Amino acid sequence: MKMLRVLSLPCLFFLGALAFGQTPGKTAANADLAGLWRAKHVSAGLAHVRLIVSRSDDGYRADMLGMERPLKNDGGILTFAVTNGEGQFRGRLVKNGNIEGHWFRGNAAFPVTLTQEQSGRWSGTVTTSPDELTFFLLLKPDGKDSWSAVLRNPERDFGSLYGVTKLVRQGSELKLMGRERDKEAVTAKGAYYSERDQVTLVFDRGSFDFSRDGDESDFYPRGKKPAPYVYRAPLALDDGWPVSTLASENIDRSAIERLVQKLEEMPMDSLDAPQYEALLIARHGKLVLEEYFHGERRDSLRNIRSAGKSVTSVLVGAVLHDGAPLRLDSPVYQVMNDGAFPHDLEPQKKTMTLEHLLTQSSGYFCDDTNDAAPGNEDKIWDNSEQNPDFWKFTLALPMATPPGENSVYCSMQPNLALGMVQHATKEFPLDAFDRLVAKPMRIGNYLWALDAAGNPFGGGGLGIGARDFLKFGQLMLNGGAWNGRQILSREYARESITPLYNLRRITYGYLWWSEDMPYKGRKVRAFMALGNGGNNIVGIPELDLVVAIQGANYASRTTGKIREIVPRNILPAVREQGDDKNTPVSEQEYTNPYGRSDDGSRIQVK
Repeated sequence: MKMLRVLSLPCLFFLGALAFGQTPGKTAANADLAGLWRAKHVSAGLAHVRLIVSRSDDGYRADMLGMERPLKNDGGILTFAVTNGEGQFRGRLVKNGNIEGHWFRGNAAFPVTLTQEQSGRWSGTVTTSPDELTFFLLLKPDGKDSWSAVLRNPERDFGSLYGVTKLVRQGSELKLMGRERDKEAVTAKGAYYSERDQVTLVFDRGSFDFSRDGDESDFYPRGKKPAPYVYRAPLALDDGWPVSTLASENIDRSAIERLVQKLEEMPMDSLDAPQYEALLIARHGKLVLEEYFHGERRDSLRNIRSAGKSVTSVLVGAVLHDGAPLRLDSPVYQVMNDGAFPHDLEPQKKTMTLEHLLTQSSGYFCDDTNDAAPGNEDKIWDNSEQNPDFWKFTLALPMATPPGENSVYCSMQPNLALGMVQHATKEFPLDAFDRLVAKPMRIGNYLWALDAAGNPFGGGGLGIGARDFLKFGQLMLNGGAWNGRQILSREYARESITPLYNLRRITYGYLWWSEDMPYKGRKVRAFMALGNGGNNIVGIPELDLVVAIQGANYASRTTGKIREIVPRNILPAVREQGDDKNTPVSEQEYTNPYGRSDDGSRIQVK
């Protein structure tokens, strides 16, 4: 999916336009360019900017960034915009006296809470993610005027997308070579500036100035020569996670230390090198491992891509559990048309229900793996200016099969489920998410992608911290409960992770995958949230275990292999009562089926 674009493109075009105007300097035709280089573009977001809202006889007013402006009050919905392009606020008074809402910036929404300080005055902070684009360029000599090249881009993995292989020098000009349609092509052109030891390369997305990077670069998992890893238990924080140690929860410490050391020492000299950014493990409901790599931090909002579909499922389930006028068998077109079927609606569409959207079995011609499908996600994002409202566009799609007949991977189906939430409840879906999911689960800051019409996108692209990401796995493991509070009904949680359809050789429930994994001579059932790049949750109910992985191999063939460390390295270290052995997993025992397709047929388990 193309959701990564929504986080950075406005900044990228702006910086690129500025960079194109620079004047070439002196070049060195015989300079040795071997080594590691780094370039970075950053457009800072709002970092803990204070927002004060006051109420008087004249209405509501907002004070932010040293400016005061009135708020529009439309039926209790308070809104205002910042004129310099930093975004706009939308919020509402809630029962506890606070103002809850979101800050909208570009194609993303961030949660905002304003606490009531005194009668008629509320205060809080607005924080949005900075727009960043980083390139690492590793060059090794490959002739007099040629270097083998590895281009890494952690935000979008453009290096793999471009298929960069080498840098060549022709006179004073540099050319970065990649592949396009299986043919060698020029990815970027530029020059070397000896007076400042700088390489400038101009891509189709702008101009980037590369400076030499050192051995402690974030290009490496933890520096070029990491120290021996020694396990430390996670910190206890005010985020709802109880913490413990590996040994206390019967996980072999030495085996996990070897795994983390392996990730620290992972060679980064190829485009397909696995780029793990976070690894977290919880057992028996307690966080026992929390490790970050490549400069990532606990509070980093990583784009979990299609793993966000599983979060959409949680939101839908929470709304159902809250008693909304919505059911799994609610007809899609009746709900989206505010209670009545549209005139002359084709008969097949009348039978489509919310459950069909959650199991990706609506019957729409929208297969994301089929470029000819009019509902293909990439095509819809590419044409979002012409069709900004994805819900309306999806409702007009043609049918390929009757609803419920088979399942196809299509991001517009879970996205339309959010449309049903909004139309049934008359509540903005992210307000429901904050009220029913984020607040009770103590989920901090997040980023939720929007379509061009301002609707939250339910097909993926959620930016979230690793500890909060792991919580969704624990929620499902707990039968829909978090710290004793029932967020989803037990039945809905059970059905979500139950195999209902065959899809990509892995079974699918309500937007959660399931797969059998080898464990010490037998198979254990795993449920999973799977996102491009290697952003995965893996839960093993039989072992009371949840693992969260965040990765950055978005355009690489490695993306589906990131989670293989669970059956190969983590499960052998997990012990049951009376078990004191670590049993390795052979290549024959586990073959990752992710990415293979089959007929999408219904599994008769209900």
